[in-house]
Amino acid sequence: MSEIAYRSEIHLIRDGGPMRRADLPGGEQVTFGVHGAVADHYGVSPDDFPPTSTTLDYLVASAVG
Repeated sequence: MSEIAYRSEIHLIRDGGPMRRADLPGGEQVTFGVHGAVADHYGVSPDDFPPTSTTLDYLVASAVG
């Protein structure tokens, strides 16, 4: 078995409800939440939490990009 070439280390912060932040290598911070049909599914009102990209949005974008 070959050696591990890279291990991504992130720090995840739960801000409450569906809101989370991830501290990424290089000093970038990404905010995750819910919007649209995902917010509807979980019963999250835009009055309670602002519509924000989901983790799924980032996953799909990274796979396509």
